[in-house]
Amino acid sequence: MRVLYGVNGEGMGHATRSQVVIDHLLNTHDVRVVASGAAFTYLRDRLPRITEIFGPTFAMREGQIQRWATVRQNFTLAPQRLPDTVKRWMGMVEEWRPEVVLTDFEPLAGLYARATRTPLVCVDNINMLDRCRHDSEIIGREREDFMLARAVTRAMVPNAGDYVITTFFRPQLAYGRTVLVPPILRPEIIAARPVRGDHLVVYSSGEHELIEALRSSRVPCRIYGMRGGPAEGVVDGNLAYRPRSNEGFVEDLRTARGVVAGGGFSLLSEAVYLGKPVLSVPLQGQFEQVMNARYLQREGFGMCASGVTPAVLTEFIDRLEEFEQALAGYEQVGNAVALETIEERAVTAGGHDRRTRRRARRAARRRADRGRSAPQQ
Repeated sequence: MRVLYGVNGEGMGHATRSQVVIDHLLNTHDVRVVASGAAFTYLRDRLPRITEIFGPTFAMREGQIQRWATVRQNFTLAPQRLPDTVKRWMGMVEEWRPEVVLTDFEPLAGLYARATRTPLVCVDNINMLDRCRHDSEIIGREREDFMLARAVTRAMVPNAGDYVITTFFRPQLAYGRTVLVPPILRPEIIAARPVRGDHLVVYSSGEHELIEALRSSRVPCRIYGMRGGPAEGVVDGNLAYRPRSNEGFVEDLRTARGVVAGGGFSLLSEAVYLGKPVLSVPLQGQFEQVMNARYLQREGFGMCASGVTPAVLTEFIDRLEEFEQALAGYEQVGNAVALETIEERAVTAGGHDRRTRRRARRAARRRADRGRSAPQQ
């Protein structure tokens, strides 16, 4: 089957997740990829057929998304870059004629699918904002941010035939043709065997308040994400600033006692899978991160906080055993359920028998539900 796969370039979670799915599909299907920004840079040396396209970006200031600056930035860039993007890859796609389009929150692939009436399947975690119901405790005082985030989500890839949403929490569905599956994890995380260490893994850009709270805790901390990190490791008391290293990060995460990070879905999912409690400080103005952090706290897997003070960090450390007990009940069979469900939805969507498609969707939903009760491997 010919599969066009679009990958959003804002944040690395889309790229790492999509690589796992695409590698799986390449075993039996002809897959071609379009990606923007950081996703293209990451995937171009890891996948055989990939084309760069224009994608929206966020304008940031002091760790907060600037809404109107983001709008202005993308309205300015789009007329400059979109025509060339469309010209370069539309001809290739038209000549090849995909039978189904999959997209990880990438809008141009979805636009092509709708324009050509090619079946479209969304695979991401962000459509959780729109395809599920969220109560007032999750939305909180950020209703305006929630409404904006949901509107943007709807606008990015509207009217797909199927939505496959990766998640470690399970709110009620708001719409049909939607299935929830466990998070798609990097092979290194699946292969990792967690042990309980005595250090915290910290992923942060290095806010002063956070660093001082970590220092005063006297707990060993291994810190990543400090504006790229030092070229070599630097130790300052109980703080060890780590250089950028995928292998080093996975090893430190595997052996950590807990994690201090933002609200990004990928890292939270990895920590949950490995049974590591998380103190999550979501990025201001990005409701998807706020939602992830609040559900993490509701599940008992850690805490959600607006900032890290000595008092907040002390509470987190004092409650680590409580969080570990809750995490012990989390179950996920690697990537098996998610990958089988995605492939089945794609193959079904690419067919022409509506009755067969309905039966396959029901089967995929049952498989995803069974995956929740299977033992973790």
